Amino acid sequence: MAAAAIVGGHQGEPGGTMLRIHFEADDLARTRILEEPDPLWETLLSLHQLQGGAGQAVFGDWRSSVRSRLDRSAGMLFALAPPRGYSVDFLTPVVGTDGLDSGIDGVLSTPRSVFRADLTALAAERRPPAWAPALAEGRLDVLRKLGHSIRQYFSVALASSWSAITGLVRADRLQRGHTMLSHGVEGMLATLHPTVRWRSPVLEVAYPVDQELHLGGRGLLLVPSMFCWQSPVTLLDPGRQPVLVYPVGRRPGWFGGAPNRSAEQLLGRTRAAVLEAICELPAPTTSELATELGVSPASASQHATVLRESGLITTDRTGGAARHRPTGFGSALLTIGAGEPVPPARTAAAPWSPRAAYAL
Repeated sequence: MAAAAIVGGHQGEPGGTMLRIHFEADDLARTRILEEPDPLWETLLSLHQLQGGAGQAVFGDWRSSVRSRLDRSAGMLFALAPPRGYSVDFLTPVVGTDGLDSGIDGVLSTPRSVFRADLTALAAERRPPAWAPALAEGRLDVLRKLGHSIRQYFSVALASSWSAITGLVRADRLQRGHTMLSHGVEGMLATLHPTVRWRSPVLEVAYPVDQELHLGGRGLLLVPSMFCWQSPVTLLDPGRQPVLVYPVGRRPGWFGGAPNRSAEQLLGRTRAAVLEAICELPAPTTSELATELGVSPASASQHATVLRESGLITTDRTGGAARHRPTGFGSALLTIGAGEPVPPARTAAAPWSPRAAYAL
Protein backbone atom coordinates (compact mmCIF):
# COMPACT_ATOMS: atom_id res chain seq x y z
CA MET A 1 0.00 0.00 0.00
CA ALA A 2 1.38 3.37 -0.93
CA ALA A 3 0.25 6.55 -2.48
CA ALA A 4 -2.24 6.81 0.02
CA ALA A 5 -1.78 3.17 -0.70
CA ILE A 6 -0.63 0.53 -3.12
CA VAL A 7 -2.50 -2.55 -2.02
CA GLY A 8 -1.87 -6.23 -2.48
CA GLY A 9 0.74 -8.07 -4.43
CA HIS A 10 4.13 -9.20 -3.19
CA GLN A 11 4.73 -8.05 0.37
CA GLY A 12 8.49 -8.16 -0.08
CA GLU A 13 10.90 -10.71 1.27
CA PRO A 14 14.57 -9.92 1.99
CA GLY A 15 16.08 -9.08 -1.35
CA GLY A 16 12.64 -8.40 -2.84
CA THR A 17 10.93 -5.11 -3.57
CA MET A 18 11.52 -2.47 -0.92
CA LEU A 19 10.53 0.95 0.29
CA ARG A 20 13.76 2.65 1.35
CA ILE A 21 13.50 5.71 3.57
CA HIS A 22 16.75 7.68 3.66
CA PHE A 23 17.49 9.59 6.87
CA GLU A 24 19.84 12.48 7.50
CA ALA A 25 21.07 13.52 10.94
CA ASP A 26 18.24 16.03 11.45
CA ASP A 27 15.59 13.49 10.44
CA LEU A 28 16.12 11.27 13.48
CA ALA A 29 15.50 14.25 15.77
CA ARG A 30 12.37 15.15 13.80
CA THR A 31 10.82 11.69 13.79
CA ARG A 32 7.66 11.51 15.87
CA ILE A 33 4.73 9.18 16.51
CA LEU A 34 1.16 10.38 16.12
CA GLU A 35 -0.54 10.29 19.51
CA GLU A 36 -4.05 9.37 18.29
CA PRO A 37 -5.44 7.44 15.32
CA ASP A 38 -5.72 9.49 12.13
CA PRO A 39 -9.39 9.41 11.02
CA LEU A 40 -8.58 9.61 7.32
CA TRP A 41 -5.86 6.96 7.31
CA GLU A 42 -8.19 4.63 9.22
CA THR A 43 -10.93 5.46 6.70
CA LEU A 44 -8.69 4.67 3.74
CA LEU A 45 -7.15 1.49 5.13
CA SER A 46 -10.47 0.19 6.44
CA LEU A 47 -11.89 0.63 2.93
CA HIS A 48 -9.20 -1.77 1.71
CA GLN A 49 -10.05 -4.24 4.47
CA LEU A 50 -13.76 -3.99 3.78
CA GLN A 51 -13.26 -4.89 0.12
CA GLY A 52 -10.86 -7.74 0.84
CA GLY A 53 -10.89 -10.94 2.85
CA ALA A 54 -7.50 -11.00 4.59
CA GLY A 55 -7.28 -11.14 8.37
CA GLN A 56 -10.69 -12.74 8.76
CA ALA A 57 -10.10 -13.62 12.41
CA VAL A 58 -9.40 -9.97 13.21
CA PHE A 59 -11.69 -8.15 10.79
CA GLY A 60 -14.41 -10.68 9.96
CA ASP A 61 -17.03 -9.50 12.47
CA TRP A 62 -16.36 -5.88 11.59
CA ARG A 63 -16.73 -6.59 7.85
CA SER A 64 -20.03 -8.41 8.33
CA SER A 65 -21.46 -5.59 10.40
CA VAL A 66 -20.36 -2.78 8.07
CA ARG A 67 -21.35 -4.53 4.85
CA SER A 68 -24.86 -5.07 6.19
CA ARG A 69 -25.34 -1.37 6.93
CA LEU A 70 -23.36 0.61 4.38
CA ASP A 71 -25.43 2.27 1.66
CA ARG A 72 -24.63 3.88 -1.68
CA SER A 73 -23.80 7.25 -0.21
CA ALA A 74 -20.28 6.00 0.55
CA GLY A 75 -19.80 4.68 -2.98
CA MET A 76 -17.41 7.37 -4.21
CA LEU A 77 -14.75 6.19 -1.79
CA PHE A 78 -14.59 2.69 -3.24
CA ALA A 79 -13.69 4.07 -6.66
CA LEU A 80 -10.91 6.18 -5.12
CA ALA A 81 -9.59 3.43 -2.84
CA PRO A 82 -9.84 0.12 -4.73
CA PRO A 83 -8.89 -3.13 -2.98
CA ARG A 84 -5.71 -3.57 -5.03
CA GLY A 85 -3.25 -1.17 -6.59
CA TYR A 86 -3.15 2.60 -6.25
CA SER A 87 -5.38 4.70 -4.00
CA VAL A 88 -5.37 8.48 -4.28
CA ASP A 89 -3.10 10.48 -1.97
CA PHE A 90 -5.59 13.30 -1.50
CA LEU A 91 -7.78 11.13 0.75
CA THR A 92 -5.10 11.36 3.45
CA PRO A 93 -3.98 14.99 3.86
CA VAL A 94 -1.69 15.56 6.80
CA VAL A 95 -4.03 16.84 9.49
CA GLY A 96 -3.00 14.48 12.28
CA THR A 97 -5.44 14.10 15.15
CA ASP A 98 -7.49 17.27 14.70
CA GLY A 99 -10.54 15.13 14.01
CA LEU A 100 -12.74 14.03 11.14
CA ASP A 101 -14.10 17.49 10.30
CA SER A 102 -10.61 18.90 9.93
CA GLY A 103 -9.65 15.93 7.79
CA ILE A 104 -12.62 16.35 5.47
CA ASP A 105 -11.84 20.06 5.16
CA GLY A 106 -8.30 19.08 4.19
CA VAL A 107 -9.56 16.72 1.48
CA LEU A 108 -12.00 19.24 0.04
CA SER A 109 -9.38 22.01 -0.04
CA THR A 110 -7.01 19.89 -2.14
CA PRO A 111 -5.56 21.98 -5.01
CA ARG A 112 -6.93 21.12 -8.43
CA SER A 113 -3.45 20.22 -9.63
CA VAL A 114 -3.27 17.52 -6.96
CA PHE A 115 -6.74 16.21 -7.80
CA ARG A 116 -5.71 15.95 -11.45
CA ALA A 117 -2.38 14.27 -10.72
CA ASP A 118 -3.86 11.69 -8.36
CA LEU A 119 -6.83 10.89 -10.59
CA THR A 120 -4.51 10.53 -13.58
CA ALA A 121 -2.41 8.01 -11.63
CA LEU A 122 -5.59 6.15 -10.68
CA ALA A 123 -6.81 6.11 -14.30
CA ALA A 124 -3.54 4.50 -15.39
CA GLU A 125 -4.59 1.35 -13.52
CA ARG A 126 -8.37 1.19 -13.90
CA ARG A 127 -11.32 2.80 -15.66
CA PRO A 128 -12.07 6.13 -13.96
CA PRO A 129 -15.59 6.84 -12.73
CA ALA A 130 -17.81 9.18 -14.73
CA TRP A 131 -17.52 11.92 -12.12
CA ALA A 132 -13.68 11.95 -12.06
CA PRO A 133 -13.28 14.91 -14.50
CA ALA A 134 -15.65 17.04 -12.42
CA LEU A 135 -13.72 16.20 -9.26
CA ALA A 136 -10.43 16.99 -11.00
CA GLU A 137 -11.79 20.47 -11.76
CA GLY A 138 -12.94 20.94 -8.17
CA ARG A 139 -16.63 21.21 -9.02
CA LEU A 140 -18.49 22.22 -5.87
CA ASP A 141 -21.37 19.72 -6.08
CA VAL A 142 -18.95 16.81 -6.51
CA LEU A 143 -16.79 18.02 -3.62
CA ARG A 144 -19.86 18.14 -1.39
CA LYS A 145 -20.77 14.58 -2.34
CA LEU A 146 -17.23 13.44 -1.59
CA GLY A 147 -17.34 15.07 1.84
CA HIS A 148 -20.70 13.43 2.54
CA SER A 149 -19.34 10.09 1.37
CA ILE A 150 -16.42 10.26 3.81
CA ARG A 151 -18.65 11.32 6.70
CA GLN A 152 -21.26 8.64 5.99
CA TYR A 153 -18.66 5.91 5.70
CA PHE A 154 -16.95 6.93 8.94
CA SER A 155 -20.24 7.02 10.84
CA VAL A 156 -21.11 3.48 9.75
CA ALA A 157 -17.71 1.80 9.67
CA LEU A 158 -15.61 3.46 12.37
CA ALA A 159 -17.51 5.72 14.77
CA SER A 160 -18.81 3.00 17.10
CA SER A 161 -15.34 1.43 17.38
CA TRP A 162 -13.33 4.64 17.61
CA SER A 163 -12.68 4.38 21.35
CA ALA A 164 -11.33 0.83 20.93
CA ILE A 165 -9.16 1.92 17.99
CA THR A 166 -7.90 4.89 20.01
CA GLY A 167 -7.00 2.63 22.93
CA LEU A 168 -4.93 0.33 20.72
CA VAL A 169 -3.11 3.24 19.10
CA ARG A 170 -2.34 4.89 22.44
CA ALA A 171 -1.03 1.62 23.85
CA ASP A 172 1.23 1.15 20.85
CA ARG A 173 2.57 4.70 21.12
CA LEU A 174 3.30 4.16 24.81
CA GLN A 175 5.29 1.04 24.02
CA ARG A 176 7.24 2.80 21.25
CA GLY A 177 8.00 5.60 23.67
CA HIS A 178 9.48 3.15 26.18
CA THR A 179 11.62 1.61 23.45
CA MET A 180 12.81 5.05 22.36
CA LEU A 181 13.79 5.98 25.92
CA SER A 182 15.75 2.76 26.35
CA HIS A 183 17.27 2.34 22.90
CA GLY A 184 16.90 5.67 21.10
CA VAL A 185 15.08 6.52 17.89
CA GLU A 186 17.13 4.02 15.90
CA GLY A 187 16.20 1.23 18.31
CA MET A 188 12.54 2.16 18.00
CA LEU A 189 12.74 2.15 14.19
CA ALA A 190 14.49 -1.23 14.21
CA THR A 191 11.62 -2.81 16.16
CA LEU A 192 8.78 -1.04 14.37
CA HIS A 193 7.47 -4.11 12.51
CA PRO A 194 8.75 -7.54 11.36
CA THR A 195 8.82 -6.29 7.74
CA VAL A 196 11.07 -3.35 8.68
CA ARG A 197 14.87 -3.27 8.95
CA TRP A 198 17.01 -0.38 10.13
CA ARG A 199 20.33 -0.19 8.29
CA SER A 200 21.60 3.24 9.25
CA PRO A 201 20.88 5.64 7.70
CA VAL A 202 18.17 3.79 5.72
CA LEU A 203 14.90 2.30 6.95
CA GLU A 204 13.98 -0.64 4.70
CA VAL A 205 10.37 -1.78 4.48
CA ALA A 206 9.22 -4.87 2.57
CA TYR A 207 6.87 -3.39 -0.03
CA PRO A 208 4.81 -4.32 -3.10
CA VAL A 209 6.96 -2.02 -5.28
CA ASP A 210 10.43 -0.48 -5.17
CA GLN A 211 10.22 3.07 -3.85
CA GLU A 212 12.76 5.58 -2.53
CA LEU A 213 11.91 8.31 -0.03
CA HIS A 214 14.56 10.90 0.90
CA LEU A 215 13.54 12.78 4.03
CA GLY A 216 15.99 15.63 3.50
CA GLY A 217 15.66 17.02 7.01
CA ARG A 218 11.84 16.96 7.04
CA GLY A 219 11.64 14.15 9.58
CA LEU A 220 9.23 11.22 9.51
CA LEU A 221 5.72 11.07 10.95
CA LEU A 222 4.90 7.56 12.18
CA VAL A 223 1.18 6.78 12.20
CA PRO A 224 0.05 3.71 14.19
CA SER A 225 -3.05 2.22 12.55
CA MET A 226 -5.67 -0.35 13.42
CA PHE A 227 -6.53 -1.16 9.79
CA CYS A 228 -3.03 -1.19 8.34
CA TRP A 229 -2.40 -4.83 7.49
CA GLN A 230 0.74 -6.95 7.03
CA SER A 231 3.17 -4.16 6.12
CA PRO A 232 3.60 -0.40 6.68
CA VAL A 233 2.47 2.01 3.96
CA THR A 234 3.38 5.49 2.77
CA LEU A 235 2.37 8.11 0.22
CA LEU A 236 3.49 7.88 -3.38
CA ASP A 237 4.29 11.58 -3.81
CA PRO A 238 7.74 12.22 -2.25
CA GLY A 239 7.02 15.95 -2.14
CA ARG A 240 4.38 15.65 0.58
CA GLN A 241 5.12 15.39 4.29
CA PRO A 242 6.91 12.06 4.82
CA VAL A 243 4.69 9.59 6.64
CA LEU A 244 4.86 5.89 7.42
CA VAL A 245 1.70 4.16 8.59
CA TYR A 246 2.26 0.86 10.42
CA PRO A 247 0.03 -1.82 12.01
CA VAL A 248 -0.66 -1.82 15.75
CA GLY A 249 -1.08 -5.02 17.72
CA ARG A 250 -4.63 -6.36 17.96
CA ARG A 251 -6.41 -9.62 18.63
CA PRO A 252 -9.62 -11.34 17.58
CA GLY A 253 -12.65 -10.00 19.44
CA TRP A 254 -11.65 -6.32 19.38
CA PHE A 255 -14.83 -5.38 17.52
CA GLY A 256 -18.04 -5.27 19.52
CA GLY A 257 -17.50 -8.45 21.45
CA ALA A 258 -19.57 -9.14 24.56
CA PRO A 259 -17.67 -9.55 27.85
CA ASN A 260 -15.86 -12.86 28.09
CA ARG A 261 -18.03 -14.57 30.70
CA SER A 262 -16.18 -17.88 30.41
CA ALA A 263 -12.85 -16.28 31.29
CA GLU A 264 -14.46 -14.31 34.11
CA GLN A 265 -16.01 -17.45 35.58
CA LEU A 266 -12.73 -19.34 35.37
CA LEU A 267 -10.34 -16.62 36.52
CA GLY A 268 -12.46 -14.04 38.29
CA ARG A 269 -13.40 -10.65 36.88
CA THR A 270 -10.22 -8.75 37.80
CA ARG A 271 -7.82 -11.50 36.74
CA ALA A 272 -9.68 -11.94 33.45
CA ALA A 273 -9.36 -8.18 32.90
CA VAL A 274 -5.61 -8.42 33.55
CA LEU A 275 -5.29 -11.20 30.97
CA GLU A 276 -7.33 -9.21 28.45
CA ALA A 277 -5.15 -6.13 28.99
CA ILE A 278 -2.00 -8.20 28.45
CA CYS A 279 -3.49 -9.49 25.19
CA GLU A 280 -4.45 -6.01 23.99
CA LEU A 281 -1.48 -3.90 25.13
CA PRO A 282 1.96 -4.35 23.54
CA ALA A 283 4.01 -6.16 26.23
CA PRO A 284 2.79 -4.02 29.16
CA THR A 285 4.76 -3.60 32.35
CA THR A 286 3.19 -4.33 35.71
CA SER A 287 2.80 -0.62 36.43
CA GLU A 288 1.14 -0.10 33.04
CA LEU A 289 -1.32 -2.88 33.85
CA ALA A 290 -2.07 -1.25 37.18
CA THR A 291 -2.72 2.11 35.51
CA GLU A 292 -4.83 0.56 32.76
CA LEU A 293 -7.06 -1.35 35.19
CA GLY A 294 -7.10 1.08 38.11
CA VAL A 295 -5.56 -1.35 40.61
CA SER A 296 -2.45 -1.13 42.75
CA PRO A 297 0.88 -2.30 41.31
CA ALA A 298 1.00 -4.99 44.01
CA SER A 299 -2.41 -6.30 42.95
CA ALA A 300 -1.45 -6.27 39.26
CA SER A 301 1.76 -8.14 40.09
CA GLN A 302 -0.14 -10.77 42.09
CA HIS A 303 -2.62 -11.40 39.29
CA ALA A 304 0.18 -11.58 36.72
CA THR A 305 1.99 -14.15 38.85
CA VAL A 306 -1.08 -16.41 38.95
CA LEU A 307 -1.61 -16.05 35.19
CA ARG A 308 2.05 -16.87 34.54
CA GLU A 309 2.00 -19.93 36.81
CA SER A 310 -1.14 -21.08 34.98
CA GLY A 311 0.61 -20.91 31.61
CA LEU A 312 -1.54 -18.03 30.32
CA ILE A 313 1.22 -15.40 30.07
CA THR A 314 5.00 -15.13 30.01
CA THR A 315 7.07 -12.45 31.72
CA ASP A 316 10.46 -11.09 30.65
CA ARG A 317 12.61 -8.42 32.24
CA THR A 318 13.71 -5.60 29.94
CA GLY A 319 15.62 -2.63 31.29
CA GLY A 320 14.60 -3.47 34.84
CA ALA A 321 10.88 -3.67 34.04
CA ALA A 322 8.81 -6.85 33.91
CA ARG A 323 6.94 -7.09 30.60
CA HIS A 324 4.06 -9.48 30.12
CA ARG A 325 2.91 -11.25 26.95
CA PRO A 326 0.08 -13.75 26.42
CA THR A 327 0.79 -17.35 25.54
CA GLY A 328 -1.17 -19.03 22.77
CA PHE A 329 -3.30 -20.66 25.45
CA GLY A 330 -4.00 -17.31 27.09
CA SER A 331 -5.07 -15.70 23.83
CA ALA A 332 -7.20 -18.72 22.94
CA LEU A 333 -8.99 -18.61 26.28
CA LEU A 334 -10.21 -15.08 25.60
CA THR A 335 -11.00 -15.69 21.94
CA ILE A 336 -12.91 -18.95 22.36
CA GLY A 337 -14.93 -17.73 25.30
CA ALA A 338 -15.77 -14.32 23.92
CA GLY A 339 -19.34 -13.45 23.10
CA GLU A 340 -20.41 -12.76 19.55
CA PRO A 341 -20.79 -9.11 18.60
CA VAL A 342 -24.32 -7.89 18.18
CA PRO A 343 -24.64 -6.30 14.73
CA PRO A 344 -26.42 -2.95 14.64
CA ALA A 345 -29.72 -2.74 12.83
CA ARG A 346 -29.68 -2.41 9.06
CA THR A 347 -30.49 0.87 7.43
CA ALA A 348 -33.29 1.15 4.95
CA ALA A 349 -31.08 2.75 2.30
CA ALA A 350 -30.06 0.84 -0.79
CA PRO A 351 -26.93 -1.25 -0.13
CA TRP A 352 -23.65 -0.31 -1.72
CA SER A 353 -22.50 -2.24 -4.77
CA PRO A 354 -19.33 -1.85 -6.89
CA ARG A 355 -21.30 -0.23 -9.73
CA ALA A 356 -22.55 2.47 -7.39
CA ALA A 357 -19.01 3.78 -7.02
CA TYR A 358 -18.92 4.88 -10.65
CA ALA A 359 -22.07 6.97 -10.82
CA LEU A 360 -23.27 9.88 -8.72
